[in-house]
Amino acid sequence: MKQTMEILFSGRVQKVGFRACIRNAGLNLGLCGEVENLSNGKVRVLVTGEDVIIEKFLAMTYSCPRAIIRDLKCTGYVLTDFTDFTIIRE
Repeated sequence: MKQTMEILFSGRVQKVGFRACIRNAGLNLGLCGEVENLSNGKVRVLVTGEDVIIEKFLAMTYSCPRAIIRDLKCTGYVLTDFTDFTIIRE
């Protein structure tokens, strides 16, 4: 079933190329969404796709080089149709 999830990553996830890694992982799996750094040091991802593909995406995020994920929080989000996987820059 297609859904949109909001994922908050904490740890060493800023200034290590994590957003680009997230975007590449999403695009490789055919997912769409957006990723951005938050002022509190976390990274926020909105991603839309099939449940099982999003689970695979989450597993792939742990292999992003130089990033150290200490915690992640997934929450359901209003179904959003993104056309691409975008990195939001401040």
